Amino acid sequence: MNRYRQLLSSMDLPTFGAVIALTIIGIMSIFSSNVNAEGVIVSSDYVKQVMWAVVGLAMMLALVAVDYRQLKDLSVFLYVFLIVVLVYTRFFGKVVNGARSWIGIGDLGIQPSEFMKIAVILFLARYLENSGHEDDVKRIAKSFAIVLLPVGLILISPDLGTSLVFFPILFFMLVVAGIERSLLVFLGLVVAAMIGLTILPLWEKYILAHPTRFVFLFYQEPWEYVVLGVLALVFGLALWGRISFKKNYYFWIAYAVLALGIGLGLSIVAHKVLKDYQVMRLIVFLDPAIDPRGSGWNIIQSTTAIGSGGFAGRGFLEGPQSHNNYIPQQSTDFIFSIIAEEWGFLGGVFVFGLFWLILHRCTAIMEMVRDRFATYVVAGIMGMVFFHFLINSGMAMGIMPITGIPLLFLSYGGSSLLTVMAAMGIVLGISARRYQS
Repeated sequence: MNRYRQLLSSMDLPTFGAVIALTIIGIMSIFSSNVNAEGVIVSSDYVKQVMWAVVGLAMMLALVAVDYRQLKDLSVFLYVFLIVVLVYTRFFGKVVNGARSWIGIGDLGIQPSEFMKIAVILFLARYLENSGHEDDVKRIAKSFAIVLLPVGLILISPDLGTSLVFFPILFFMLVVAGIERSLLVFLGLVVAAMIGLTILPLWEKYILAHPTRFVFLFYQEPWEYVVLGVLALVFGLALWGRISFKKNYYFWIAYAVLALGIGLGLSIVAHKVLKDYQVMRLIVFLDPAIDPRGSGWNIIQSTTAIGSGGFAGRGFLEGPQSHNNYIPQQSTDFIFSIIAEEWGFLGGVFVFGLFWLILHRCTAIMEMVRDRFATYVVAGIMGMVFFHFLINSGMAMGIMPITGIPLLFLSYGGSSLLTVMAAMGIVLGISARRYQS
């Protein structure tokens, strides 16, 4: 007991305080979303969120007591176990909002893909710690393999939003692992090419409104495969030129062509896996008026609610957009709209400040900790929190595409809340042991 008290007194209190504050704000906002314009409580979701928050708090404090080095030994088991659970979910899981990503009994269910994030972070941190002697290309390839297996299983659910979260986790961990910058830029180019080429058909249809003479080459069969073959030929020639003539520009040609080729290949896979409505979410943020009663409706109503909040907000339980149920999924994907409508610009800044505090303290913990495995784990959790915050708050304000990613600590949902509370428990446990070697 004395040992546990010592750990609690040594953990990072600003991070703990920010987590508790965000969780309380989330419960208040979910309660507000459950009240209609007549002041009648129409849902008990806030009660479930309180229960999950209590369980999550207990889980977080329990993980502070667990030596994070024991998690390193368990990481392989957790990774393999959750891969098996994801396979089971793909065939026998419950369909919620068009995605077969839930398992459970009756109304009680969990989303295994949420817990998979922690398993990937722990397993990837273990690999990166043990692979310091390998060259960077091999480390990137194996790290990608670790991430792409669960991403593929989640993507065919289909759950685009959750699958995207694994890439910033990977990127943050690779940066901290000291991977060469040119290789990280290459990864960024691949992801940018994949996203751009994936939305290309709908961009041409709705933004340009008129078909072009050549864009179809990148998304129509069999032309996309012809382009892929041409890129492979150019890459081979550039590689031969670099080896034969030792000129740098051959290297950069091969570098760019390979990034484009991999991005095109991944976009071909995405076109076969993703539905048009999912891709539409990635493009409609450019112009919500393209689909004002479909994908654009969410953004229009959300930005209206945020704008109506003004500087100081309309007050708790006083938001007309939310209480008249104009905001779709207002207790989950668009919880930030309720916060901004009721608490205004000041409330939004306060929430932003709490997230900034968590991210800042994660950076400080990484600088203080003496264990590489712990550093990589904190980096992965930091990447997860940052991406959720950036995308969710951005899509609520209309500057990011709608991807169905919850706002951690705040959005309604047990799996999401338990996952982030467990993740923060690991971070707090690492901070409490930060001076141990």
